[in-house]
Amino acid sequence: MKTIEQKKLELLQKLFIYFVLYSCIGWLYEVFLEVVVYQWGFSNRGFLFGPYCIIYGFGALVLILTLHTLQEKKIKIGRISITPVLVFVAIVIITTVIELIGSYIMEFMTGSWMWDYTKYDIHFQGRIALNPSIRFGLGGMVFLYVLQPLFEKMTHAMSKKTLNAVSGALALIFACDLVYTLLIK
Repeated sequence: MKTIEQKKLELLQKLFIYFVLYSCIGWLYEVFLEVVVYQWGFSNRGFLFGPYCIIYGFGALVLILTLHTLQEKKIKIGRISITPVLVFVAIVIITTVIELIGSYIMEFMTGSWMWDYTKYDIHFQGRIALNPSIRFGLGGMVFLYVLQPLFEKMTHAMSKKTLNAVSGALALIFACDLVYTLLIK
């Protein structure tokens, strides 16, 4: 029988693994847009050295923790379920707020932020815009309804030893990257 502390540690380890996975997926998404869609050429789209955008990982954790209950509800208008529509709207709102706050944090820490939406018709200070917010909503639906169930199966299948090793190795990599980025780079 697991103690409460063991369950909390296991949950934190799983959440950290999800954070890393979604940070990497976010980095791949950003690089794909830059290289394939916009054809600007490659640049590291993350704040840290490694192939991850931590704002995506953070946003994914917020969505996982806040929308789980809503996802499970069966909200209907007549016979039509509107739960997915409500989840989509919530994702758009939450990710837009995270992106706005993230831009202010990055500006405070580095003097600027890593994106500019001034070319979009509907934007606020170039920090957030309707077009990317809708894309985040669509991406969030894919991650909540397709990827997250797969990642949960993966982490639930891990033994305690494997979970410790994977989360520990990822934490070490992130810590080294953070030290490198903040102190050396």
